[in-house]
Amino acid sequence: MNWLEIAKKYEKEYIEITKKLLQIPTVLEKYTPENKQAPFGVEIKKALDYMLDLGKNDGFSVKNIDNYAGHIEIGSGDEVLGVLGHLDVVPAGGKWDNPPFSAFEEDGKIYARGAMDDKGPTIAAYIAMKMIKDHGIKLNKKVRLILGCDEESGMRGIVRYLEKESMPDLGFAPDAEFPLIYAEKGIYAFTYKGRATDKLIESLESGDRFNVVPDKCVAKLSENKEKEFNKFLKDHKISGEIKDNEYIVYGKNAHAAWPHLGVNAISLMVKFLIKQTNNPFINMLNKYLTNDYLGKKLDIDVTDKEMDELTLNLAFIHYDGKDVEIGINIRYPKNYDFEAGETKIIKAGKEFALNYHKNSDSKPHYVSPEDNLVKELHEAYIKYTNDTESKIMSIGGGTYSRILKKAVAFGPALPGDTDLAHQPNEHLKIDDMITAIAIYAEGIVRLAGE
Repeated sequence: MNWLEIAKKYEKEYIEITKKLLQIPTVLEKYTPENKQAPFGVEIKKALDYMLDLGKNDGFSVKNIDNYAGHIEIGSGDEVLGVLGHLDVVPAGGKWDNPPFSAFEEDGKIYARGAMDDKGPTIAAYIAMKMIKDHGIKLNKKVRLILGCDEESGMRGIVRYLEKESMPDLGFAPDAEFPLIYAEKGIYAFTYKGRATDKLIESLESGDRFNVVPDKCVAKLSENKEKEFNKFLKDHKISGEIKDNEYIVYGKNAHAAWPHLGVNAISLMVKFLIKQTNNPFINMLNKYLTNDYLGKKLDIDVTDKEMDELTLNLAFIHYDGKDVEIGINIRYPKNYDFEAGETKIIKAGKEFALNYHKNSDSKPHYVSPEDNLVKELHEAYIKYTNDTESKIMSIGGGTYSRILKKAVAFGPALPGDTDLAHQPNEHLKIDDMITAIAIYAEGIVRLAGE
């Protein structure tokens, strides 16, 4: 069956339902577990309802798991193939050419936060399942499109889902790149906390998520440093401004898994402040964390032949003149000595009277390239791209596939595409998503068809 020709007939439907989903601003503002109806907020709940209603109206079996997650199901059998998507998105930072939740369409592209991470791909998987259903393809496994509500800030949605539902026997997450991701680095987040007073710095703010390179840093200063600041901006060709005694520098957002693609605003500000004041946490940032996305300053850099190098993202800083909190996100390969690295990290904080607090640690995820799951999905990709040159890979990003014992990340970005996740003007290419729909349909039938 030629799924690509079939997918082209669903293009209008894909665009319509994708744009509606993208127009819901599903940024987590606050997790409120006591709010049983909307623990992740009303907008994320609205998106979950939208998807489950869509599935129900199209004749699928649907289920809502405590408003933390849900699934849309076809097929039958004892085994379950899970297709894992998420409805939440990171904040729409940076400068956008159009409103980030407008789902602006132009030149075969749809621009919106979540277009590629992960609403557009989730709808592609949904359309793939609908094509299979509409064409009467018999499946010997249950196929569940699992819709998580909290992938970007803790994965509490999918954790709750797996507390209530059995873990799928195998699966894939349409939330990365083609041809296929068989391994994901460990994801480790921690903070340094302490107290400090400073004659110059009244407050310092930047960033709000572990998994985003911060693009703006704001320092409120007690003294007029306009001359020095403007010279600094000019000498280093940095974008910035002064507003109401607030000194602002601008960097560039990027996904924390690829911090080298961004410009870290905290690093830029520290480069200025280190010459203006003798402050312990500024000195600590300068010595151990700024301008170093490989962890070399902390002496934790390491490289694995399959998973590549460890990466570090200086994610946020909050200082109110008394208390300081610094957030760091590390993506580490399977050969990283976690305990030895943690000892070095703790020691670096103590040197400047900062206390270490471990936030989370998700261990590296790995499925053998020789596994049938990997081989069948790779063949599905090759069938509709004729690309036999691009290699399956390991990434630093974290997808829902790491939650299952046997799952991989699978598309939809094509080899050579610029990474758009967590960046301004995030967008999907409609033609590429139609190809992804065909690949997903082929992959599902290969894994779950009779």
